[in-house]
Amino acid sequence: MDYQQLLAPVYQFLHCVTPQSWLDKARQPENLALLLTDHMICELKAAQTAMLLIRKYVADKTGSDTLLGWLQPYESFTFRDGPEPDFAAVHKRISKSVMPKTDDPWGQQLIDSMVLLIKEELHHFWQVREVMTARNIPYRKITASRYARGLLSEVRTWEPATLVDKLICGAYIEARSCERFAALAPYLDEPLQAFYLSLLRSEARHYQDYLTLAQRASPDDIASRVRHFGEVEAALISAPDREFRFHSGMPQ
Repeated sequence: MDYQQLLAPVYQFLHCVTPQSWLDKARQPENLALLLTDHMICELKAAQTAMLLIRKYVADKTGSDTLLGWLQPYESFTFRDGPEPDFAAVHKRISKSVMPKTDDPWGQQLIDSMVLLIKEELHHFWQVREVMTARNIPYRKITASRYARGLLSEVRTWEPATLVDKLICGAYIEARSCERFAALAPYLDEPLQAFYLSLLRSEARHYQDYLTLAQRASPDDIASRVRHFGEVEAALISAPDREFRFHSGMPQ
């Protein structure tokens, strides 16, 4: 794969690259467990975000219940103290589920893009969990970073502006994940490096899907909002951060 060609639009979209100080901390062996744990949780949160968009804006109750059923085993394991399910078996059930449908072309585009994203993010969740298990890293609950909260605090409170802003936020989160996977990969051992590089294509596509949906949902050009959230996102990444997480800023 030509990673530089794949990453070029991501670098152009983001307003800054990951600070070297974050990479220096992320590469330290004692931080690997925390990094993988937060990465796994971020995959679930990405799936939840996509699911909420479908449920709020297009899906009927049957479709909503199907999507909730997809996430339930992952949420029970991550946010509660339930037993760890067989994620391989759980994921097979997802691929055979009936998709929500709508007569609205934009709504169907949202469903198609977000359902694929949900499937991929939950598959990545399972893959990260496999990496952790292979390395004898137990799952422990951790607090969330300020990153997504900081982006969403700038979302406007009326429709369709709320929807447009949330989609733009989703684009930045996916683009940053892609950039960070690529930046971190050279510092990792060979199996983990290969795994992180394998995630780049889907993350790069996800951010573009979010942007396409945002422009189609907006009656106006979204360039100024994209620029605004780019500035907010870069500030969160570049500023000192008390917590170390996958999307955290510069370590204090």
